[in-house]
Amino acid sequence: MTSVEKRLELGLGLLSIGRSWGVRPTEVPGEEEAHALLRRALDLGVHTLDTAPAYGSSEAVLGRFLAGLPGPQRSALTVMTKAGEHWDADGATTFVDHGRDALRRSIDRSLTLLQGIDVLQIHKATADLVDSPGVVAALEHARAAGVTRFGASVATVEAGQRAIGTGLYGFLQFPLNSADDKMLPLLPLMAQAGLRAIVNRPFAMGSLVGSATGGDAARTAFAFIGRHLADGVVLTGTSKLAHLEANVASFAAALPKPPATALGSV
Repeated sequence: MTSVEKRLELGLGLLSIGRSWGVRPTEVPGEEEAHALLRRALDLGVHTLDTAPAYGSSEAVLGRFLAGLPGPQRSALTVMTKAGEHWDADGATTFVDHGRDALRRSIDRSLTLLQGIDVLQIHKATADLVDSPGVVAALEHARAAGVTRFGASVATVEAGQRAIGTGLYGFLQFPLNSADDKMLPLLPLMAQAGLRAIVNRPFAMGSLVGSATGGDAARTAFAFIGRHLADGVVLTGTSKLAHLEANVASFAAALPKPPATALGSV
């Protein structure tokens, strides 16, 4: 598990390696192809991987990839998963259940598949759920199993405000892009409380970049986030190597790292 740095970094969302989704669903890659994508992500300096039980086979595929990594390489990663939205394999659909028992079973399954969780998030968290007795009990269950960092994945400002106020979470995941900036009021509250942002849907589910990979549109989308957020993770979700490489290049172009300070300089 990596230490948290104060910077904006690119992470990889792993929905696409576990199930088909979206307006224009694409075929789920085979496991060898998915592992090649993950290896390339690590080679490109992506160290944060975000999955969930609701992402179909994503956790299982990721877990088998992680099992093949040397210890130091695994320790350099931040593996994030969730609990609260679940996958019905028979019906090929998701369902939400934040009940205490459902959350505990989900957490136990994720721990088995991933052999450890660096950040556990409550999926589809609403304002009335973030500190409900069942959720608090599930977080304590995870803590007893060795999980030390927690987050909430929210879709409304109200839910985000409530999550921040509970003191239970160190991370908050939410959508943010130039077409959907309603979550911006959360940023100063998060900074004051010391929560780290996890931004999803940076391209507004593709509407900001069309069918292209990378390029000016992607750089513009990443730059919008960078103007509002100096620290956090921006998730790019893809199952395609070319798309991953283009997004990494666009992110680097939009948000270049500051130059290293020479020793002895002031």
